[in-house]
Order: sequence, then structure tokens, then C-alpha cells
Amino acid sequence: MATESSESQERSVSDQSTSNDGGRTPALKRPAVRRVLVIGVIVALVLGAVWLFDYQTRGKYMQDTNDAYIQADAVTIAPKVSGYVQAVLVSDNQDVKAGQPLVRIDPRDYTAQAQQYRAQIDVAKANADNVRATIGEQEAAISQARAQLKSAEADARFAEQEANRYAPLAATGAETRERFATLRNDAIKARAAVAAQRAALLAAERRVNGLDAQIRQAAAQGEAAQAQLDAAHVNVGATVIKASEPGRVGDRSVRVGQFVQAGTRLMTVVPLSKLYVTANFKETQIGLMRPGQRATIKVDALDGTEVSGHVESISPGTGAQFSLLPPENATGNFTKIVQRVPVRIALDAGPDARRVLVPGLSVTVTVDTLPAKGTQRQIADQEKARLDASK
Repeated sequence: MATESSESQERSVSDQSTSNDGGRTPALKRPAVRRVLVIGVIVALVLGAVWLFDYQTRGKYMQDTNDAYIQADAVTIAPKVSGYVQAVLVSDNQDVKAGQPLVRIDPRDYTAQAQQYRAQIDVAKANADNVRATIGEQEAAISQARAQLKSAEADARFAEQEANRYAPLAATGAETRERFATLRNDAIKARAAVAAQRAALLAAERRVNGLDAQIRQAAAQGEAAQAQLDAAHVNVGATVIKASEPGRVGDRSVRVGQFVQAGTRLMTVVPLSKLYVTANFKETQIGLMRPGQRATIKVDALDGTEVSGHVESISPGTGAQFSLLPPENATGNFTKIVQRVPVRIALDAGPDARRVLVPGLSVTVTVDTLPAKGTQRQIADQEKARLDASK
């Protein structure tokens, strides 16, 4: 009886508690709530499994960095010659074509130099013609000297014959010795005259050689003047400064009437058709990075619009190695810092996007390194085999 009385009291207390709670059960004990929680946990597990699978198969191979900027190999426009600027033929931010004139420098000084060298060429030609005329006269003198030499040789033979004919007569007394001495003296004079004519002929022939040397000298002077004239023509042509490749004019500082020295920076032509991205990746990100891999580029100026590209090349050193003062870690305390390696990304954007893209814009680059999957393992195996072989 006592037990039944206690049970009835517990039921009355429970009923009173239920009536005080308004007849509601706890939320976690409700079947519908428990089903929703179970479904939520299952969905979370499935999504987590999908994310983990995607990360293991693809996500971890997508290397990205926001330390990236659009760049271009800008061409600095500078004159080759000095002078006063006669005209500036382009305006700020103007698109130019290859070969289009940009600046013209006063060419009068260089034109006068060209005319001076042309006059020197004419003088050298005139000197050569004068020497050629002298050679013609000298050739006539040589012919005359040869004729005189022949005449002298004939006189010498005759005088020698006469002396030889009178020698036995003088010995027998048929002729006087004085006559023989005269003939013998005439023969000696004839031989001397032959020697003199022969020397005169040789001198005349050598004179021609000297004149030939003068012609060669005049020709050399003409060639030197021609080379100077060619250089002067180059300088005259250099007074008109032209664009070496198509692009857009920027940083124009030249003004009409300004005196410019050779090599003075006048403006910059930026080849917008050859834009590229320099992305600075951490050294831990480039292990699988190879030229030719596909890249996705988010441009801040286009509200995060993605454009395509590909890896063109990887720098042969970290950015710190090419700085003006490379770090020297062998002195003092050392703190290891993750280095960054510049990677050149070629832009494959369309023409509409290129109208907006200019050097210096910030971008975010993501490179798909999945095609190089497994190369690190291959490298590790190769080095391990080399290490084992060296033991």
C-alpha cells in the first residue's frame, strides 16, 4: 500500500510538472529536430569529404599569390645626337605605330657637316684626276727618255767603233795619236751619255710609281671623306626620332625649343600589346611550377574579372639576389625568411581587356601546377638513387 501511494505521488508530481511546462518536450528530444540535425551533420560530412577530395586531387596544386603586377618592357626614347628640339610630333598618352616620328631635332648643323664632307670627296676626286693627267705627261716623258737613250746608245756604238778602227792605224803611224785620243775620248763621253739617259729613263719610270701612290692617297682621302659623309647622313637621319615598336606614349618631358644632349630621356613608349605579369611566389610554391602551365589572373581594375594566361618563364634567382644590396646571411644573427621567386606570366587576354590593362596594376595570379604532379617524387627518387650509388 505504501509503494502504490509513493508511485501515485510521483505521477501526480510528474503530471504537475508537465502541466507547469505547458505540455512541451525538449527540442533535442523532438524527432523532427533530431532528423534535421542528423541531415545537417551528414551534409557537412559529405561537403567536407568533397572538399578534402577536391583539395587532395586538385586544390593543393593551385598555387596563388597577390604579390603580382602587370608590367611591360617599356622603351625609353632618347636622341642619338644633340641639338635643339624643332618639333614634338606626339602628345601625352598617344598611341603610336612602329616607325612613327616622335621628335624632330634641328638638322641644319648636321646637314652642313654632310655638305662639308661631300666637298672633301670632290677635292679628293679632283686631286686624283690631276695626278692622272700628270701621269699622262710623265708617260710621254718616259717615251722621250727611251728615244734619247736609244740615240745615245747608237752614238756610243759608233764612237766605240771609230776608236777601235783608228787604234791599229795609230799604232802603225798611219794616223796620228792625237786623232786616236780624240776618238777614244768621244767613245768614253758616248758611254757616259748612255748611262745618263738610262738614269733619266729610270727616274721618269719611278716618277710614275710616285704618281700612282698619290692617286691611291687621293682615293683613300676620298674614302675617308665618304665614310664621314655616311656618318653625317646617319646623324641627319637621327634628328628625326622614331618609335621602334608600337605602343603608347608616357612620361613625355620634351618640349619645343629645348636643347637636348645625346642620351637624354625624352619620353617612354609602352608596348601595350606585349604586357605580362610578374608574380612573386613563395619558394614553397614553385616546386611544381613549370613553363607553359595555365594561369588565371584576377585583375583588380576589372572588379576581379579573371583573364587567362600561362607561365612563360621562372627567374633564375630570388628577388633578393637581384637587389642593389643582396643580403649577406653569413654575418650576424640569422633569421630564416621565406623568399619569393619572380615568375613571368604571359597574358592571353582579349582586345577589350587589353584596353584597360596597363603596367603597374595589381593582380592576383593562380597557377595550375597539376600537370607536374609526381615530379617531386621523381626528383626525390632520382636523388636518393644517386646518393645510394655514391655510398
